[in-house]
Amino acid sequence: MLRRSPHLAALLLSAILVPGTAAPQEPATLVIAVVAEATTPVPTLWNNRQDNRELSDLLFLRLADLGPSLRTTDERSFVPRLARRWTRPDRTTLVFELDPRATWEDGVPVTAQDVVFALNRARDPRLSPQTATLLRRLKSVEPDGDRRVIAHFTEWYPEQFYDVTYHAPPLPAHLLQGIPPDSLATSAFVSHPVGDGPYRFVRRTPGQQIELEANDNFFLGRPGIGRILFLIVPDPEARVNLLQNGDVDALDNIYSLPNWSRVEHLPNYQYYPVPGSTLIYANFNQRDPADTSRPHPLFADPALRRALIQALDRPRMVHAAYGPLVQTPSGPLSALLNRSVDSPPDISFDTALARRALAQDGWTDRDADGTLRRGSQPLRFRIMVPSAVAAWVNLATQMQEAWRRIGVAADLDLVDRPVFVARRNAGQFDLAMYGAAQDPSPSGLVQSWTCAGIGGSNVSHYCDPAVDSLLDRASRADPGQSGDLYSAAVRRIAADAPAIFLAAAVYGTPVHRRFTNVTIRPESTWSLVWQWRIKPGEQLERDRR
Repeated sequence: MLRRSPHLAALLLSAILVPGTAAPQEPATLVIAVVAEATTPVPTLWNNRQDNRELSDLLFLRLADLGPSLRTTDERSFVPRLARRWTRPDRTTLVFELDPRATWEDGVPVTAQDVVFALNRARDPRLSPQTATLLRRLKSVEPDGDRRVIAHFTEWYPEQFYDVTYHAPPLPAHLLQGIPPDSLATSAFVSHPVGDGPYRFVRRTPGQQIELEANDNFFLGRPGIGRILFLIVPDPEARVNLLQNGDVDALDNIYSLPNWSRVEHLPNYQYYPVPGSTLIYANFNQRDPADTSRPHPLFADPALRRALIQALDRPRMVHAAYGPLVQTPSGPLSALLNRSVDSPPDISFDTALARRALAQDGWTDRDADGTLRRGSQPLRFRIMVPSAVAAWVNLATQMQEAWRRIGVAADLDLVDRPVFVARRNAGQFDLAMYGAAQDPSPSGLVQSWTCAGIGGSNVSHYCDPAVDSLLDRASRADPGQSGDLYSAAVRRIAADAPAIFLAAAVYGTPVHRRFTNVTIRPESTWSLVWQWRIKPGEQLERDRR
């Protein structure tokens, strides 16, 4: 039997009941514990954050979804959503016919203009530099009446369909046309988005929870789960306790928790191993934080970057932080991307070789004070870490200690998340811990690892024209050839050591056994919750309130 803490029971009750109203009868409530609050869950405003994307996927539908195989180059494998069918008049044109049953939650039909509106916003580099990079070969998109959309591309390439359907789900033009594009992120719409998906946004209690309810008019069928509560619980020990006490129905990954073995075999939960889309790494800033027009005084040197990586026993470090399923990547590959791109050669752990490489690069401890110097310059820098992410703090602390043993002084710079985001985006750091939610296609690598990505996700100013060329050729090649080109690009990135690639998460996702028809998507964990069902007789008291 599940136990409910008094504090959580009060929290749930306050989220469900409005004073002076009768309690609604809902099929079930799903309570999910999450680390971070999705602050901008609106297409074109995801900012490469998985929490934004996952909440958005419950509120906004795409024209079509990736099929179970996640094959981004096979448009026949995509699942119809807002588009009920599509045709290809020629190699550079796609025509989508919208399902006439689709409506926004305010009852207004979803039209071709909504599709055009969102894609044009996403193609504007001033508003969305990341998606503008991904949609750079979408020449134009135009309505043909209310129910047909025509997309024109500058050239043929295998992921045309994926690009136009995945990166920018339609937005309600009738509500947003009057909002200046650069004001959308601070508008009332973001605080209470109006979507066309299986769930409606109900309320947000900042820093505590977000509540969604089933969209009764969802044209693909009313969801089987009537209410979703996302509890924002940044403290990992608190998430352990909530799961152990049965106070939550699901969370994304037990292996991101301290003492995960305490909750690895709870009898009331089914566990789903899922290759994650998240890549954890530490960026070497290749520009001077004080003046980004100049090279970084330390990290512009690839020999130094490689030696610092070689001094780290990364597999031991990340298994202690992320559990037994985690992968230690040798390049910029999440566990999801590693299924389609070959891993590059690794920079293996070898302290002796790291010491020799540093000495050959001119770094010595001539005054025997424990810190290496080259001339008068000490080998000293700061590791910026968001203080609320315990696993990253743990990893950064281990890195600091490993480097101290070879004469490198790394100071921890623990900051609040808003400060971290602002300083990282401005390039005001030496080395910064980061977790990126990668797209399910290697074509998304252009955002963070190309010269074209600078100004968007490529905050460390890594730039190698040869990598740009390989990724560009790969995106144009037939599927049978693109894998080799993507693998060559990743090998070149890894050899240049622009970052310390630490962890490719493989999730252990627990879901309470009272739910059935459960599917966990690698690219968006909760996107198919609307298809879940509650087992007969398994309702809890909170479901009946």
